[in-house]
Amino acid sequence: MAGNSIPKSRPKLACEIAADRVLAGRVSERGGALDMSASTELAPGIVVPDLMEGNLRERTAIFQTIRDTLDSVGGRSRDVIAVLPDTAVRVVLLDFETLPPKRDEVEAVVRFRLKKSLPFDLEKAKVSYHAQPAPGGVRVIAAVALTSIVEDYENAFREAGYTPGIVMPSMLAALGAASSERPTMIIKVDARTTSIAILDQNQLLLFRTLENARGITISGDQLAEEVYPSIVFFQDTYSLNIQRIFLAGLPESTSAAAALRAQTEAEVRELVSAGQLGTENGTVPKWRMAGVVGALLS
Repeated sequence: MAGNSIPKSRPKLACEIAADRVLAGRVSERGGALDMSASTELAPGIVVPDLMEGNLRERTAIFQTIRDTLDSVGGRSRDVIAVLPDTAVRVVLLDFETLPPKRDEVEAVVRFRLKKSLPFDLEKAKVSYHAQPAPGGVRVIAAVALTSIVEDYENAFREAGYTPGIVMPSMLAALGAASSERPTMIIKVDARTTSIAILDQNQLLLFRTLENARGITISGDQLAEEVYPSIVFFQDTYSLNIQRIFLAGLPESTSAAAALRAQTEAEVRELVSAGQLGTENGTVPKWRMAGVVGALLS
């Protein structure tokens, strides 16, 4: 969401704003793992993730929580990757035969295609995109959000004393925690949604965010039922079977792993490993850290 160019020096800090908490982490100087992580709960109603309406309902509480959480892991650094709720950003996959050679022309083409799939005026939105090879052409992964919503989050970080150099939705960030050389499904559950991505050869082939009223209390069978249509669509479209599934966001993943394994015969494991979190992580459970870990390790 911060544009389509990569900063010269990627921030060593990442901070995710979720509906129920703020999470932060700092990557080690050697890379490959976090040095520190922290989590602070938010009272209900302080953050209400939404595509159309303002998300931050109590600004003072938000920036103070961001500041306190980042200060506990940040050291001297003030640059941060800001990770936003998935329901605040729409991610769309667009297929093209070719793209124009100039960046501004590409964005114009992408915006034109997006007009039909979004419920708001694109003139009032920020668009960030990444192009990858696809059979018969090019696939563009576009992340779109209202400018007012993105700027609210950015300003909250600035009020906390930090600079959000990169802004991205949680599920896209989480993909950085996984390898996907073979057909791989990533499932991330949070308080309001279930997000699904399928990749192969490190290329994103499917992306969906579903409403999930059960939150992290969803059962393994319920989760398997929710993601099944995406599995069928992928198999029918690409004539491939899911070989590996990564799970994030569930405090207890055993039942979900068993249900998904029975459904697909795929290998199922947690997305974030203990090794990625490093040793100085206090009481932050790894199942909550996919967005922060993926943002820092991608």
